[in-house]
Amino acid sequence: MIEIRNLTKKFGPFTAVDDISFTVEQGEVLGFLGPNGAGKSTTMKMLTGFLAPTHGTAIVCGHDVRTEPRAVKANIGYLPEGAPLYPDMTPLSLLRFVAEIRGYSGTRRNQRIDEVVALVHLESVLHQRIETLSKGFKRRVGLAQAILHDPEVLILDEPTDGLDPNQKHDVRALIKQMAPGKVIVLSTHILEEVEQVCTRAIIIAEGRLCFDGTPEEFRSESRHHHAVSLTVKTETAPDAAQALESLESVATVEVLPSANGTSSFMLFPRENASLVRDVNRFVHDKGWELEHLHVEQGRLDDVFREITQGAASTV
Repeated sequence: MIEIRNLTKKFGPFTAVDDISFTVEQGEVLGFLGPNGAGKSTTMKMLTGFLAPTHGTAIVCGHDVRTEPRAVKANIGYLPEGAPLYPDMTPLSLLRFVAEIRGYSGTRRNQRIDEVVALVHLESVLHQRIETLSKGFKRRVGLAQAILHDPEVLILDEPTDGLDPNQKHDVRALIKQMAPGKVIVLSTHILEEVEQVCTRAIIIAEGRLCFDGTPEEFRSESRHHHAVSLTVKTETAPDAAQALESLESVATVEVLPSANGTSSFMLFPRENASLVRDVNRFVHDKGWELEHLHVEQGRLDDVFREITQGAASTV
């Protein structure tokens, strides 16, 4: 439903987006990640027809953004960065305005507005001027106008920015609810959002595509993937670090800060080795008093930093 072909955007001598290509299929929730200035918002603006590409193009639901921009926009719901809105309108007047632009009128218009208001919980502020609303409510108004016409493609730039934990939960639940019948592209700085909502992640840095895979593949790039954190009573295991290094499945052992008569370690596996059974058996055989044993799933912030800093160093 989305095909990005060699998309490039230059502002004078500066290349904001550098020849990126990828496709997105129906039912996918794509997390679009990158540090500030990586080209995420510029890519989304080209995808939605807000900016013209310097080279390449994007195809949305079979329509080319260069030659059929209105057809593209008819199939897209867009929440831009910062959720820009008309400050002197109320949420209700804005949604009526957007609904009419999108071709709704009469009873159907009112029904659809009621449905969307209920989905994003705007009932309490419907008649307030938008300029008086909190950042979180403004974000929800922006999301409401994006989904009002039930688009096939939803482009969301930082949709949970400024929301409290309960509001974030509601928006993420709504994204999951809508996902099966749509393509959703979600730009975010919140890595936990990728784990909780997305079926796929793309990382760009310096305008170039650096990673494309599932959240599990993203997590597996972490050096902590399948590592084991271990805490034992110090008096029962005075030479624990040296003993643990003797395990064949252990590549390295890091000593962690400890307290209250305990010793803590992070054990990193050799390639394709499974540590937890070996470590658990080893602790039992040694008669050590176990305080904590946990298998790490991988740390996305470490992977993100390595990928994006590695991309920047090659420029």
